[in-house]
Amino acid sequence: MKRLWLALSLVLAPGLVAQEPTPARPDTAEAERLRARIEERFSQHVQQELRLTPDQSTKLRASQERFGTQRRALMRQQLERRRALEDQMQPGVAANADSVRKLMDGNQAARAQMLKLEQDEDREMAGYLTPVQRARYQRMREMLMRRVNEMREQRRGERVGPGARPPGQRLPGRRPRQGRI
Repeated sequence: MKRLWLALSLVLAPGLVAQEPTPARPDTAEAERLRARIEERFSQHVQQELRLTPDQSTKLRASQERFGTQRRALMRQQLERRRALEDQMQPGVAANADSVRKLMDGNQAARAQMLKLEQDEDREMAGYLTPVQRARYQRMREMLMRRVNEMREQRRGERVGPGARPPGQRLPGRRPRQGRI
């Protein structure tokens, strides 16, 4: 299994590292193509590792597409709220308390929506995957997301130009970001 993850990481790494979405438009056409390639390779890996039947594979792909679309939309909204909150919390500038409250309430609601989405997805998968397959699938997805996030952090550290800073270094007066992106 470790060899397969290593191979998957080696296949995915160059594309992920090379991809640099612009801050203003994080969901570019190139990012979409990269996402589709990663999802396809991940699906192939899942099918082999979990020894899915053709019926299970078809149902899992449908679930991944439906819930993935919803998850990405929620994540985009969360990112927009975090950016708006960061804009409100700039040092030396008075924040609009009403705007900050609405953004904070939106973040809390989004976390609840994300949890419900994950529960709904797991409930649906319980209809066609065994408990062991579901547990292994969730573990595989967590490992993939962890690897993608590591690559994003590395990419942020490799950027050159204004605003570039090493991973972990934050802007003065700002707290580190939390949550998934």
